[in-house]
Amino acid sequence: MRHGLPEGGSRYRGSRIDDPLSERGWAQMHAAVGNTMPWDRVVSSPLLRCSVFARELCEQHRLPLQLDDRLKEVGFGDWEGRSRAEIQACDASRYLAFYEDPVNQRPPGAEPLVDFFCRVSEILESLVANFPGQQVLVVAHAGVIRAAVAHALALDPAAAYRIQVDNAGLTRLCYGGGMFRLDFLNRVTV
Repeated sequence: MRHGLPEGGSRYRGSRIDDPLSERGWAQMHAAVGNTMPWDRVVSSPLLRCSVFARELCEQHRLPLQLDDRLKEVGFGDWEGRSRAEIQACDASRYLAFYEDPVNQRPPGAEPLVDFFCRVSEILESLVANFPGQQVLVVAHAGVIRAAVAHALALDPAAAYRIQVDNAGLTRLCYGGGMFRLDFLNRVTV
């Protein structure tokens, strides 16, 4: 599950900007989960826009919670804290180059995309190994979900940037027979 809309609206936050959820973001998260609780545990990014909701959900339903740094959003370097419009206005060519080749045309100071994808693949594999047969809710970020879907479908990291991940959208990956399967993406309710 991706976090809801944070305070400050849509902008590149990456792993250094730690804005909490906005009122709208809280409403999005509660609407997506509702009263249904099909999960055995929750694993969350430690960043506020994910972890505060995850903690509340676990306390309410008496579920175990684990925070994991590997679920932090990809680092966007110098772009963190800035909106798309701000970046396009001051550096349109770099912005276009990034979306044409997100692997090799990273923002200055950004986390290498290959390293980020390895980090997300590692957490997915550890969840499967550590919690076999359990339904685990992962509360994370758009980039993490893109990387997880790319891992599940054996997509090239550059192709992951063509995947839209909505605020508070639910994505389900299932594991069986030694492989992942994508059941749905961006569902608005459980």
